[in-house]
Formats: sequence, C-alpha cells, structure tokens
Amino acid sequence: METDVSRKEATIASHVRVFVLGDEAQSKEERWLVQKLDFFILTYCCISSFFNYLDRAAFANAYVAGLREDLQLEGNDYNVVLAMFTAGSVIGQIPHGIIIQKVAPRIWLPLMVLVWAALTMCTAACTTYAQLCVVRFIQGLAEASTYCGTIYIIGSWYKPREIAKRTAIFTASGQAGTMFAGLMMTAIYTGMENKSLRGWQWVFIINGIITCPIAIMGFLYFPDTPELTQASWLNKAERQLALLRLPPKKADGHNISPWSLITRTLTSPALYILCFFAVITGALEAFVVQNIFLLWLKYQQKHFTQAQINTYPLGVQAVGIVSNFLAAVHIDATGRRVPMGVLACIFQLISAIILLIPNPPFAATFFAYYLSGTSYMVNPVSYGWANIICQRGGDDAVRSIILYSMNAASTCLYTFWGIALYPASDAPYWRNGSIAMIVVVFVMIGMVLVVNQLDKKTLARHSDTAVRDLPDHVPDDAILDERLDDDCDDLTGSERSLLMGPPTSRYTEDNTRKRRSS
Repeated sequence: METDVSRKEATIASHVRVFVLGDEAQSKEERWLVQKLDFFILTYCCISSFFNYLDRAAFANAYVAGLREDLQLEGNDYNVVLAMFTAGSVIGQIPHGIIIQKVAPRIWLPLMVLVWAALTMCTAACTTYAQLCVVRFIQGLAEASTYCGTIYIIGSWYKPREIAKRTAIFTASGQAGTMFAGLMMTAIYTGMENKSLRGWQWVFIINGIITCPIAIMGFLYFPDTPELTQASWLNKAERQLALLRLPPKKADGHNISPWSLITRTLTSPALYILCFFAVITGALEAFVVQNIFLLWLKYQQKHFTQAQINTYPLGVQAVGIVSNFLAAVHIDATGRRVPMGVLACIFQLISAIILLIPNPPFAATFFAYYLSGTSYMVNPVSYGWANIICQRGGDDAVRSIILYSMNAASTCLYTFWGIALYPASDAPYWRNGSIAMIVVVFVMIGMVLVVNQLDKKTLARHSDTAVRDLPDHVPDDAILDERLDDDCDDLTGSERSLLMGPPTSRYTEDNTRKRRSS
C-alpha cells in the first residue's frame, strides 16, 4: 500500500516537473543533464534577476515613501531619473554582449552583480537630485548585463522547445522581485523609519547587502557556455552531451574581430526585424514598466494608506507571472507564438480603452491596471522567439549582439517614452499614454506576423542544423573544449558527423515534434 502511494506521489511529481520544465530529453542521461542545468543555471539566473528587479521596483516604492520629499524632486524629476538609468542600460547593452564572448560569463556576469549591489547601497547616500542621476546612470550600465546575458546563456544550453518556459521562469523571477519590493518597502518603512536613517534609505542598504551572496554563487557555480565550460558539476560525458544535443556552432561563432562581427551582424535581417519587434513589445509593457498604477495610488492617497499604496500594485506582477508562464506552456507545447502575441495585444487594448476614459470608477481602474500585467506574456514571445531564430545559425557572437541590441532598442524607447507619454505630473490620467497604447497594439499584431515569417525562413534555411537525436552512447572521453574540427580527434567518424555535419534524424519545432530526413 505504501509502495502504491509512493509510486503515485512520484508520478504526480513527474507530471508537475514535465508541466513546468517540459520533457524534451530523449534519455535518462539527458534528463539528468537538463535537471543539473536547471538547478545551477536557472537558480543563479532567477535569483540574480529577482534582486535586479527588486532594486528597480524599490526605487519606485522609495519615491512614494519619502525619497521625493527628502531630495526635493519636482515635476518630471522622477521620470528623468528613470531615464538616466535607462540611458545607462542602453549604452551598456552591446558592450556586454561583446565582452561575454571573450570574458567568461561566470566571471563577468557575477562581477556586474557586485557592482550594482554596491551602487544600490550608494543610492541611500544620495542627498541631491544630481547625485541620484549619476548613481542611477552608472547602475544602469552594470545592470544591462543581466537580462540578455541570461537569455544568451539559456539559448546556449537548451533546446528550442525547452526555451520558452525557462525564459518565462527567469522573467517571472524578476516580477517576483518587483512584488517583493512592495512587501519589503512596507515592512522596512514600518519597522525602520527614522532609526538613524529614513525607511527608503534602509531599503537600498539592505537590498545591496543581500545581493552580494548571489555574485559569490555565480563565481563558484555558473557554467559559461557548453563548448567552454569547466564546471565541476559536469563530467566529461555530460559536457559532450550538452554539445551534441544542440545545433552545431560555426567555427568562428565567437569571433569578435571588428570587421567580421560588424559584417556578420549588419547583414543579418534578423537584427533589424527583431530589434523593432523588441521596441514594440517594450511599448506594450508601458503601463507596467512606468509604474503608473503606483503613481495613481499615490495621487489618490487620501483614499489609501501608505501600506496599501505599496502593496496593491503587487497584483499587477502576480497577473504578469501567471500569464507569462501559461503563455510559455502553450508555446512549448505547440511551438506557436502568434496566438500568445495576439492575445497579449487584446488584453492591452482593453486596458487602454478603460484608462482612456476620464475618472473611471476605482473598480474599473484596478481591473485595467491588473489586466495590464498580462503584457509580460510577450517575453517568451519576443526574447524566447529571438533566441531560437538566432540559435539556428550557429553564430553565438551574432546571437549575443542581436539579443543585447534588442534590449538596447527596447530600453532606448524609455529614455523618452515615459517622459513624453507617462510623466508623473500627469497623474491620475494619462490620456496620451492610453492613445499611444492603442496604436502600439495594432503595430504589435503586424510585427508578430512579420517575425513569424522570419521564423519560417530561418528554419527552412538552417534545416540541416536543427536539433539532433543523440547517439545511444557518448564516450566519456569524447569531450570538446572548443567546437572546431581540429578538436574532434577523440570522436569516432559517426560522432564527428553528428556533431559537425548534417544529422540523419532531428527534432523539429513544428507540431509533428519529430521527423526523419530522407
């Protein structure tokens, strides 16, 4: 009886795991490898993203909890500070994408975590508007490494139909950080206010301190990319398996010599299409990114306590987490992203129409802002899709540049988008912002169709580099330090063909799941 119960519990746990992370692995060894990757890569990336977004949200919460008054911020000063952070993030994107081709990601990414943790604590020491602008600008430079660095690493280790859910889980961790910022602000504001420092200052100090251990974890356990990894928790066979399960890489896939990289990148149509797509998806998230629900609550403060102002916006992030993950489940299960892109547009259209009405009832306003959280559905649609499209060519340097360029283009939008359409001084009614959102919705639908065509064309062009079936046995000594022909001496002829040449069997990204090539 106990055995039956244990077996049933194990089956339930297995179904939950498959639902959350998928089941693309073809063997026991591959499943074990994927579980290891999830534990070490996803754990570190999700925790670092959590604290990254904790800092960003903490600033918005601090603004309405005393920072504005203490630093005498007026008018659009809040939006300008946000724009300074955004400008730093834009400038830092592409340099980070190039640097991680030569400096090991396990060194560079955790180092940037340490830098932004220190700058977070420096925010507490700011006493003037100018100081705040400088600190937030430099912090934007450092934090620019995190999001697309993680997307790049996910695309370096996972199969196409493993990417959407993991992108969603990573994104959800940032949203969870945003949610926790409200709770932390409420707790610290209540318990630490005026105890040698203001409550908002304690938030930045504590946030910086608790971020530092994450960097240490990265230095110790982050695995770099499959062809370069020396991670102690991967044995030789697992490193080889990690390479064999993914599309082959170009011999010069990490080449960042200026002329070669510029030529390879600028001649790729994916660069222009995906960057504009990222701008539009970023604009679709404007209601959430600009924290206008929080500003609306602050304007209505005679109706709400400070604790309510800090906690009510958590519902927006909760909606974002759930919708983000459910969209990813659909994408990994079907291989189709168009329906989720269109659905996100429909939800934002409803929100924009409600918020375009002057002085709607509080219930309608709450509904509109909570529904706007579904805009986070576009993350597995945009970056997850881009990762797969760029993964097929086998050029990691170009993939890295395109991903970081997408984020730079999207982030660049908010150097002026928020100031022009969602200034804090317009609270509680952002008429221009709502009209802009309606326009963005229809442009987004068009771009989803354009990217879908790009997806089909790249899949047809690189059909010989799709993800392969694995051999029945991978020799323990068949390990590549780099994915080049002259490093394949330890492989048999069939293994060399599987690694570097056209496969005889491959996984596809359509509904047939698997097909044999003639």
